[in-house]
Amino acid sequence: MTAAAPLFVSSGDLAADRRYQWALDHAARGDFSAAADILLQTVELVPGFATAWFALGAIRDRLGERDAAIAAFDKAQRLDPEDYHGARLQLARLGAGDTAPAMTSAYVRRLFDQYATRFETSLVERLDYCGPALLREAVAAVMWRAGRPLRFGAMLDLGCGTGLAGAAFRPFADSLVGVDLSPAMIAQARAKGQYHRLVTADVLDALKAEAGQQTRYDLVIAADVFVYVNELGPIVDAAAELVTPDGLFAFTVETHAGAAIKLLPTLRYGHAEDYVREVLRKAGLAVARIDRKPIRSEKAVPVDSLVVVAQPSTDA
Repeated sequence: MTAAAPLFVSSGDLAADRRYQWALDHAARGDFSAAADILLQTVELVPGFATAWFALGAIRDRLGERDAAIAAFDKAQRLDPEDYHGARLQLARLGAGDTAPAMTSAYVRRLFDQYATRFETSLVERLDYCGPALLREAVAAVMWRAGRPLRFGAMLDLGCGTGLAGAAFRPFADSLVGVDLSPAMIAQARAKGQYHRLVTADVLDALKAEAGQQTRYDLVIAADVFVYVNELGPIVDAAAELVTPDGLFAFTVETHAGAAIKLLPTLRYGHAEDYVREVLRKAGLAVARIDRKPIRSEKAVPVDSLVVVAQPSTDA
């Protein structure tokens, strides 16, 4: 997967900004060599222009110039510690740096703010996304096996996005709270009117805040969220604290045949099943159900995924 073109971020120098835009125009027409030359002129004018360095990395990558792409992405990363464009992920994809680096909040927020208005159309109609429906089926099966009705007093939707998972579960919850890092996604969810409360925050920060208020939930879900989280331990630990003794924690992950965590070519994380089970065990949660089912497709190919339902462990 090649790097996506970055959003425009001004360098503060009008001449450099014009050159940057010219470079993107050339790239859009397929003239990547000219685009690279213009970007080199741009970073000569403003050496600290991280966005131009990222764009240069993307262009060098398109040209098959791996070492030059790595050098440009590395420069972009060093100039932008918040990694707004995801240079560290591109470096990992190219085999440089950490193999599965964490995504920064700035990168994830930018990604979904940019994507919010077309999120549902793209995910459902083009990528055959069915994560919420599969989660609901798995949760319903666990509840049925326990002889309990599919009904929850309080429910927490982590990484709620535009509210697709919330809509799937809303008929079965008395109270629904949603959390998302992206203000644009929260705005889309709010417009649907199905959440009783919406929180714009990092998921882990929100979980800690809820714990501080001693809030507890009968169902906590995370649909297509953990593909943007490398180490699941901290979030799963925090979520486990909020689940009532007879409550459930249900989520999806993309998976792979190897061990632990892998940054996939799509720049999303895959988590091995053994890793997921161990993270849950350490958090004091027992696996109630794991289904290996694709929750979406990528280039018309089903994506290997896990649909997981966990509950507080009864082990001493």
